[in-house]
Amino acid sequence: MKTLKVLGICGSLRRASRNLALLRYAQANAPAGISVELADLSEVPFYNMDLTEKPAAVQTLLTQLAVADALIFACPEYNYSIAPALKNALDWASREPDNACLAGKAVALMGAGGGMGTSRAQYHLRQVCVFLDLHVLNKPEIFANAFSGSFDAEGRLIDTKLQEMIVAQLAALHAYAEKIS
Repeated sequence: MKTLKVLGICGSLRRASRNLALLRYAQANAPAGISVELADLSEVPFYNMDLTEKPAAVQTLLTQLAVADALIFACPEYNYSIAPALKNALDWASREPDNACLAGKAVALMGAGGGMGTSRAQYHLRQVCVFLDLHVLNKPEIFANAFSGSFDAEGRLIDTKLQEMIVAQLAALHAYAEKIS
């Protein structure tokens, strides 16, 4: 069985982002048969059809997406919706011919935010994924409270229940990706 190449994309640009902490935990603790690479959106400019050449950061992102077998989106919630950096990355990727970087791929969602985690943003992101022909894993869902004791002072994930959920989500993503491929 080949290793499932998963690309993690965080919608927050903050270095100390709790959403990025979720992805870092996934990357460091991926089960056997899964590798997780993280995309860096910090230099990806807003999508602009007038740009005649794709900026280097966009080229890097598109290359990462093209070789990924599956995706994980760490989705912050801004004003009840998707963070602009994540939506922008999806907008760039969706403009590739035949939606080649996204279409048909399995994707898992997770997020850390206020009281309800990032549930509203994740449900909104599911709608976007439908249009982009991404196949969203239904369970397990990960809605973390970013302001609880789930993270230490340095922003690392320390909640064992969330850690177990992330590992379980990766295993489920692996099985789902194999099933739909």
